[in-house]
Amino acid sequence: MLLKRLSLVKTLNFRVILFAFALIFGVVFSIPSLTQSEQGKKITLGLDLQGGLHMLLGIKSEIAIESRIKSMAASVKYIFDDEEIIFDELRMVDGEKITFELLDNDDVTKATELLKKELEGTALSQNGLKFSLAMTEAETERTKLNAIQQAVDTIRNRLNEFGLAEPTVAKQGEDKILVEVPGIKTQEDEQRIRELIARAAHLQLMAVDEERNARVSTMSAAEAKSYGNVILPDVNTPEKYLLRAIPVLDGSMLTDAKVGFDESNQPVINFTLNGQGAKIFGDFTGKYVGKRMAVVLDNKVYSAPNINERIGGGRVQISGRFQLSEAHDLAIALRSGALLAPVYVMEKRSVGPSLGADSIRSSSLALMLGFVLVVLFMILYYGMAGVVANVALIGNLFLILAIMSLFGATLTLPGMAGIVLTVGMAVDANVIINERIRELLHAGKSIGKAIEDGYSNAFTAIWDANVTTLIAATVLYAYGTGAIKGFALTMSIGILASMLTAIVGTHGIYQWILPKIDKNKLGFWFGIKKEGNK
Repeated sequence: MLLKRLSLVKTLNFRVILFAFALIFGVVFSIPSLTQSEQGKKITLGLDLQGGLHMLLGIKSEIAIESRIKSMAASVKYIFDDEEIIFDELRMVDGEKITFELLDNDDVTKATELLKKELEGTALSQNGLKFSLAMTEAETERTKLNAIQQAVDTIRNRLNEFGLAEPTVAKQGEDKILVEVPGIKTQEDEQRIRELIARAAHLQLMAVDEERNARVSTMSAAEAKSYGNVILPDVNTPEKYLLRAIPVLDGSMLTDAKVGFDESNQPVINFTLNGQGAKIFGDFTGKYVGKRMAVVLDNKVYSAPNINERIGGGRVQISGRFQLSEAHDLAIALRSGALLAPVYVMEKRSVGPSLGADSIRSSSLALMLGFVLVVLFMILYYGMAGVVANVALIGNLFLILAIMSLFGATLTLPGMAGIVLTVGMAVDANVIINERIRELLHAGKSIGKAIEDGYSNAFTAIWDANVTTLIAATVLYAYGTGAIKGFALTMSIGILASMLTAIVGTHGIYQWILPKIDKNKLGFWFGIKKEGNK
């Protein structure tokens, strides 16, 4: 007996050792997900399994056109100031075009060349020294499409930075956006997410019209517009400000935004401008010392400090009596970029956690029932070879859970379907191998030779089937969204895990137990009646 045990130990091989490590790895890293403990990395459940928020958003693309015109106006002002071209005030007309008048005929050629070079997608018309600048029709359409795609990317970035696991954000139709956020269970969380998604986060630095600001409380919006100005409210007080409609610069020049604290320990937002923004900001503050500049966010004035000296470095601060959570969410919105156009909720529904619990229960039952039936079939049909296959199958399931846990992957109902499909594929590999071994045993091969040749002959078929399925899963993951990605991910992990467990692991187990296999009991070992020669 001792000699037999020593013989088994000697036959331990790298395949068995690798499989053992894989099994231990799978069990250890699956435990947090299986027990739902607070410690360790776990699989995140999708919207259909744990409930959450489903929204369909519309987008006001016409606002993107107006914002683009404002940005063009700011660029024109910067170009003319930088090149010392003298011009009358820039004005926006109905949010569709910009008008200005040059004061020196000698600047006409230079100004025209600069605008055509620096501002692509614009149409410039001239009447003497008077000019108007508008977007071309093609540029208008491109801006609308960009607004939708940029909204999708921006909302996705905001939700990712907020710490939510794999939210679904996708364009739907021509001008709608689908948003699904799992794990939202309270009204407070839902409201916070909705505000984060819908916040335009349109940052502008605007000059205060000091000459006329004193009578802003009695001024109408039409009168302010006639001066090229706009009236905006303070975010915390009833005070209003008369500001130049053309901003000094906007949030497109922002590179970072972080929460900080002022001298009184109140939350503030510190943001940094890119090189061009820093230069514009420095030049403006140097030129307008003694005047005020307003920090405007989503058409509300957060502060309007006096400019005491030129401010270089491109660092600006927003203070507005923030709550810490509000400052955090606003910094996320600024970092992830402003929405070119506002979004609005067209449809909203909450998926309750009880529905998710029912889905988990039903899916788990289907998975367990399928697993038990497969296990029983393998044992009854293949004997001990079926037991070996079932050990590999268990290892495969643990590996899938462990890898998904480590990557914090999201498990959805289609993802669970992917696991069930993977179980079938892993068993299929062992069926092919066992059938090859049985054929060789029937042909009179020795047990050792039948096992080695069985694996060799089956490998090509298994490899081809798995690689083609993996390619299909990769394409699904690359081009799919939401639940399709979850299905593709679990299937891909399952295929790779099955290659390790069903081919390498079982092969190693056979090599390890080969001295124990009795040639007179092939029915017990491989489920066949015919005896072979070892």
